[in-house]
Amino acid sequence: MVINYVGLKEISGSLIVLDGVKGASYEEVVDIKLGSGNYRKGRVVQVDGDRIVVQVFEGTQSISLDDTKVKLQGHPMEISLSPEILGRVFNGSGEPIDNLGRVFPQKKVNINGTPINPISRIYPQNYINTGISSIDILSTLIRGQKLPIFSSSGMKHNELAVQIAKQAKLADDEDNSNLAIVFAAMGVKNDVADYFKRKFDESGVSERVVMYLNLLNDPVIERILTPRCALATAEYLAFELNMHVLVIMTDMTSYAEALREFSSSKGEIPGRKGYPGYLYSDFASLYERAGMVKGKTGSVTQIPILTMPNDDITHPVPDLTGYITEGQIVLDRSIDRKGYYPPISILPSLSRLMKDGIGEGFTRADHPELANQLFASYAKVQDARALASVIGEEDLSPIDKLYINFGEAFEKQFINQGFNENRPIEKSLEYGWRLISMLPRQELDRISTETLDKYYIDDKELLERKNKIDLLENNDADDTDDDTDDDAD
Repeated sequence: MVINYVGLKEISGSLIVLDGVKGASYEEVVDIKLGSGNYRKGRVVQVDGDRIVVQVFEGTQSISLDDTKVKLQGHPMEISLSPEILGRVFNGSGEPIDNLGRVFPQKKVNINGTPINPISRIYPQNYINTGISSIDILSTLIRGQKLPIFSSSGMKHNELAVQIAKQAKLADDEDNSNLAIVFAAMGVKNDVADYFKRKFDESGVSERVVMYLNLLNDPVIERILTPRCALATAEYLAFELNMHVLVIMTDMTSYAEALREFSSSKGEIPGRKGYPGYLYSDFASLYERAGMVKGKTGSVTQIPILTMPNDDITHPVPDLTGYITEGQIVLDRSIDRKGYYPPISILPSLSRLMKDGIGEGFTRADHPELANQLFASYAKVQDARALASVIGEEDLSPIDKLYINFGEAFEKQFINQGFNENRPIEKSLEYGWRLISMLPRQELDRISTETLDKYYIDDKELLERKNKIDLLENNDADDTDDDTDDDAD
């Protein structure tokens, strides 16, 4: 029997409080009928005996204490799903906003998902090619992994998100017919949302992208629902339709701030920097929805993107994200100032699962050794630069000068690539070998002799290895795409 509860006990921010409610459940959806006859949606966020607290999605403006009617639906929030959702655009609560009509559901699913039994999980293997050298070679994205991008305000993480979405390719699927992208944007401006939609349309990938857009002027509470709707969609595509799904969520900092505002309105005791004490477990409830399951051929891979306030990597949002996820890709403002894109900082970036998804049978046999050597050599570049800042570059030893030259070439030719340049992994590996060959063989202590004999470029005509910078620039003049893209913030 459905009961309508008339009148409210209290209104506080986006929350309403009711007394005398029997049988209510946490996360249960409610219909709210205003005195004017309009309807709003809400969900139960707190149950204390016969008192419940309801979160109103559209806000509590114009809601009256006396004549408001609340009806409990008896189930958690659900979204309608079917194969036709591919190519569609929804708002943060799962309602279509692309003027193509409603979705005729094959099934309705709880946006909170169903926890994956740890015993049923399959260890992630096999890589996803992003076409970006610094990711594919040094922080390889593995199918079923959760690999966040740590960015900062004003940097080009929106462009990077779009580039990954349109260039992502499965190693074992030539036409990418089994790859879907679920793109969730939280708290973005209208022009940024238009940028996302336009770029997907222009690149021809929009038919395999499902977008959830929560705009800056949308209700803050809707921001909490957006990633859950996106992940419920991803799980349906992966485990019901057996597709490989890449979920890109931006910006998780906006999500965390919405959670902080919601927690404050409930009167909860704040934790570090005002965020709720359960921020870690809340993040985990999202990030742990990535993976692969026994008996299912599909997979869910996550790339959450977050901006670090004041470029502080110890801030609670990146700090807790780093604990839960399997590595991180860090964007660096100093590289961005040089005009290099994507401005990925190599040394703090890592993918903890890449060792099991690269090498023989996956990418190429020399990939692990080359990646280790590039990391080690670039670390020595930082040492040489630090020394040069103290004693001056002219007083460096010949080998330190060689490392300085290698570092400049590495950033200019390997890290830097155009917004529209999609590098196959074989090409990225060749870039790596041509650059590492600037250094003498005796410096390459992370690579076996057999691999060096096969791939090392020993050019006897170049007496000074720094001249290889010019050689690389000349060879790649036609390949490098130096287009710029200023459409997004």
